[in-house]
Amino acid sequence: MKSYRDRAIVLRTYKLGEADRIIVLLAEQKGQIRAVAKGIRKPTSRFGARLAPFNLVDLQLHKGRAMDTITQADLIAGYGTPVAAQYPNFAAAKVMVEAAQKLTDGVAESQAEHFALLHGGLAALAAGRIDPTMAASSYLLRSMSLAGWTPSFGVCAVCGATEGLRSFSPEAGGFVCSACLGQGALAVPPGTRDLVESLMRSDWKSVEMAPPAAKAYALTVATRWTEWHVEQRLRSVEHLRSEQR
Repeated sequence: MKSYRDRAIVLRTYKLGEADRIIVLLAEQKGQIRAVAKGIRKPTSRFGARLAPFNLVDLQLHKGRAMDTITQADLIAGYGTPVAAQYPNFAAAKVMVEAAQKLTDGVAESQAEHFALLHGGLAALAAGRIDPTMAASSYLLRSMSLAGWTPSFGVCAVCGATEGLRSFSPEAGGFVCSACLGQGALAVPPGTRDLVESLMRSDWKSVEMAPPAAKAYALTVATRWTEWHVEQRLRSVEHLRSEQR
């Protein structure tokens, strides 16, 4: 099969030569794809802005030896423009797509659950429905859970205690009690554990009611958990953190 179709979200793009771009995509059926959009940087390009980051597109691609080529792109949802209109939403979307790229890199198989999760996150940001920092934190925690890494938040990750879970340790596997503190554990304010549980469930009513101090730590908890397991920094997080200061 030399040609195929798939729905995909544009994660990022790179310049290639004088007129082309490499488009990094999270496709619903094929997983992460790097494909060439020929002539996209020309004013007369048939692709226009359809292949801008964060957009949801229906694609036709032609298989190539080294890299596939995009031959047709139909816009399903243009999330890029509304997301970019508010910098906090843009920064949160950057965190989401960076994490998605790292988690699906080299996985050439169906990523329907990751695709659906990212689609939902970008749609919520574009609509301005939820706090962008909470949206990014929820996405990181839930995408890591899809990848098989769910933090322990109901009991101590070390001893199983149910009380005094006031610190978070990625190395230990989640929240820990005062008796099991290890090097690198992050002390968190009251309500943080409950907030993480709400973010994992996308319980937005509970998230809205969480203490401000706990909300201030949610992104740090989600970022540390993600970076520990992917063994790479999430560079986009710093831009989102700057909005919290």
